[in-house]
Amino acid sequence: MAIVITDECINCGACEPECPNTAIYEGADDWRYADGTDLEGNVVLPNGKAANAEEAQEPVSDEIYYIVPDKCTECKGFHEEPQCAAVCPVDCCVPDEDHVESEETLLEKQRFMHNGV
Repeated sequence: MAIVITDECINCGACEPECPNTAIYEGADDWRYADGTDLEGNVVLPNGKAANAEEAQEPVSDEIYYIVPDKCTECKGFHEEPQCAAVCPVDCCVPDEDHVESEETLLEKQRFMHNGV
């Protein structure tokens, strides 16, 4: 499953640079599939959704840091544990029950975004 940042977030920003997928953004900031990945142009994501990787997407939150579920792999393929949760001083980076994915699916997503890295 993806990780979600709860509204207990104090906007410290400690999580953002730790994400190997650049899936974490400051509240109200637009995001792109291409940010921090090898994706470019029109892509079809592993979940079947079509998107332009360079096109700005609407923020998930306007007030606190947020994680884009389509880009979150729980750090699978990079680290043993989600790095956002490891560095969060208020423990507000928690499993997202609305985006449950198997380890295989998370690894597939990681390979897709990083060309098999």
